[in-house]
Amino acid sequence: MLKLVRAATVPMSLNAFCNGLLRELSADYEVVAISSPDEDLKEIAEREGVRTIGVPMQRHISPVNDLKSLWQMWRVLRREKPDIVHSMTPKAGLVCMVAAWLARVPVRIHTFTGLVWPTATGIKRKLLMTTDWLTCACATHIIPEGEGVKSDLLNHHITHKDIRVLGYGNVRGIDLSYFSREAIGRQATEDTPRAIHRFVFVGRIVRDKGINELVSAFDRLHREYPDTQLVLVGGREDELDPVSPDTLQRINQGDGIEAVGSQRDVRPYYADADVLVFPSYREGFPNVVIEAGAMGLPSIVTDINGSREIIIDGTNGIIIPSQDEQALYQAMKQMVDNPDKTAAMAAQARPLIASRYEQSYVRQCLKDFYKAVAPAQ
Repeated sequence: MLKLVRAATVPMSLNAFCNGLLRELSADYEVVAISSPDEDLKEIAEREGVRTIGVPMQRHISPVNDLKSLWQMWRVLRREKPDIVHSMTPKAGLVCMVAAWLARVPVRIHTFTGLVWPTATGIKRKLLMTTDWLTCACATHIIPEGEGVKSDLLNHHITHKDIRVLGYGNVRGIDLSYFSREAIGRQATEDTPRAIHRFVFVGRIVRDKGINELVSAFDRLHREYPDTQLVLVGGREDELDPVSPDTLQRINQGDGIEAVGSQRDVRPYYADADVLVFPSYREGFPNVVIEAGAMGLPSIVTDINGSREIIIDGTNGIIIPSQDEQALYQAMKQMVDNPDKTAAMAAQARPLIASRYEQSYVRQCLKDFYKAVAPAQ
C-alpha cells in the first residue's frame, strides 16, 4: 500500500479541509497527517483513525524558526519514506515541498487555497512571491483552488508548470445534508418576497476581509433602514491584521451590529439571515460563500478569485468591486429595496452549489488525481 502524507501548517486547517477525507483515503493509502503539534492534532488522529506527527511551523515569516521546521520536516520524511506528500497552506507548502524534494519523495503535491502576495506591497510582496515560486519549483504537481488562482500563478510567472483545477475548483466540497435548513429544524427558503433586514458575515474580523468597508456601508444603510441588522460571526486577529479603531468602535457600540465571535456551528446564523455579505480583498476559494449558498442565502461578494466563480452576478448574488464602500452600500440597499429579486436569487443559491460543490464529487476528483499521479507499485 502506498504511503500518503497530508500536511498543513496548523491542525485547524487539516480539520477544515480534510474532515472525514483522511479516513476515506485510508482505504487505499497508508495515511499520515503532519501539522504543528497541539490537542487538535490528537483529535484528528482519533477521529480519522490515522497516524499524526507534530512538526512545529509558524504562520508568519520567521527565518530561524522556518529553517528549524524545514530540518525537522526533512528528518520526518526521510524516516517515513512516503510515496506522496500533499501540502496545503503557505508555510506548510514551502516547508513540505522543499523537505520532500530534499528527501527525494517521488510525488510532491501542493494545493494553493489562496495567494497572499496579490494584496501585499514592496519587499513583502517580493518575498511572498519568491516563497511561492520556490514551493512550485520543488513540487511535482500543483493544484490551484480555482481558475483565478491558476491565472495568478501563471500570469505572474510563479510557475510555468502544467497546472490544473480539479472539478469546479473547490478542494473541500460541502456536505449538503449538514449544511441545510432542515438539518437544524428550519424551513427551507421559499422563493416568495419578504422583507430583507438581516445581513450576516462569517469569517475572521480583520481588515483583509473588508470589515472596515462593511461596517461603514452598513452604518450608512442602518441610518436609512433602522430595522436592518448586521451579524458578524468570527474572531478578531488584532495582532496580524486589525480593523481600524473607528470600525472597532462602531462594532462595540452595537447600533444594529452584533458581533458573536467564533462559533463552532455557523448554520443557525446563516438560517437566521437573509443575505451573506463577504467583501474580502483576497481569497482562494471561500467556503463561506459555498456554505451560505447551501443554506439558501444569496451573497454579496467582491470581484476576487473564488468568489467570482461561485457567484453568478444577478443569479445567486451580486458581485461588486473590491475595497469599494459605495458599491457595497448600493448592493446591500438593492437587496433591501428589491425583496422579490433577492428571493429569486435565494431560490437559485442551493441548486447552484449542489450542482458543482457536493462533497463526494469534489473528493472523487481528488482520488482520481491521486491514482493518475501515484508512482507504480
